Amino acid sequence: MQAFFKRQTSFLLKLGLLALLLFAVHWWVISNFFNAVEFFFPLWQIYAFHFVTVLILFTIINYKFSQGGGAILNYFLVATILKMLLCIVFLLPLLLSDFQGKRPDVLNFFFPYFTFLFFEVFSLNLLLTKK
Repeated sequence: MQAFFKRQTSFLLKLGLLALLLFAVHWWVISNFFNAVEFFFPLWQIYAFHFVTVLILFTIINYKFSQGGGAILNYFLVATILKMLLCIVFLLPLLLSDFQGKRPDVLNFFFPYFTFLFFEVFSLNLLLTKK
């Protein structure tokens, strides 16, 4: 169980650093180049959503890995599908609204989504290759 907490703490620090750095760069780009654009979602909500979903997914996989679970890929696939459904639920208020200019919000959402997804897959790959 100590290895679980060590991996979890390391991942949490890396994820937090990535989220803060990516948020700062994203906020800087928006405030300097797209300050006239009105957004539906605040940027911090998008990053909070991604941070929490990636942390929960990694925690589940890390816990199952520490318990000696052999079906890690199945857990990852199910959790990723649930994460995609949560993304749709998160974007649903925007998609159902009559808000004009939805494209910048969708791009604002999916740029960090794919960055966090890459980090998540990379981290899980490192976890599973240490076996």
